[in-house]
Amino acid sequence: MAERVNEYGQRIGEPMPQWQPAKAPGDQPMTGRYCRLERVDVDKHADDLYDAYSAAPDGRDWTYLSVGPFDTRAAYREFLSACAASPDPLHHTVIDLATNKAIGTLSLMRIDKPNGVIEVGFVVFSQRLQKTRMATEAIFLLMQRVFDELGYRRFEWKCDSLNAPSRKAAARFGFTFEGVFRQAVTYKGRNRDTAWFSIIDSEWPALRAGFAQWLDAANFDSQGVQRRSLQSCIEARRG
Repeated sequence: MAERVNEYGQRIGEPMPQWQPAKAPGDQPMTGRYCRLERVDVDKHADDLYDAYSAAPDGRDWTYLSVGPFDTRAAYREFLSACAASPDPLHHTVIDLATNKAIGTLSLMRIDKPNGVIEVGFVVFSQRLQKTRMATEAIFLLMQRVFDELGYRRFEWKCDSLNAPSRKAAARFGFTFEGVFRQAVTYKGRNRDTAWFSIIDSEWPALRAGFAQWLDAANFDSQGVQRRSLQSCIEARRG
């Protein structure tokens, strides 16, 4: 692509004459093959979620979050009430279609409609959800909403730079690592250097096809073991 310069000989970015601001996320549920995402509802979801989180043997799933773990059902319900009332982050519950139980949450946040930038964050997956097809599908359903329905240009993932599982998940889901913002946040009485990842709209068609191939029932044998990894499905589409 030819380099663009202005009348002063300065390099400038590509023009965007057709760009329109992205849309605000709505309240419509997102339903896939294995799970459904719907807006957090305290009366519908709090008890299921608290039970799912309480099944963990310890509190390590909350180490890199700014809140939790919660010692009582009442304390978690109070937190979830604040989540339900928040327009940004916009919290969603992950529902297992097989049991109709709430087993985790995640959110759309830092919603920047004029620039078409949005972030997935506050991912709190119980151990009933972690490392399942539902966990992957939940992220995929959000991606579909962000790019296909709402018209965003950039989808971000951020985490504590020391959070190795989150960094591994971002790479698996096709996000590109962009760097570390040093001393970006303080939480729970400690420093956080923040690792940044992103997907941009030009990358989405290959990712969409890769996710669809991985999530297809034909990609799993009779024991539920994957035939091809998500990363290999994505890379084949990128190629």
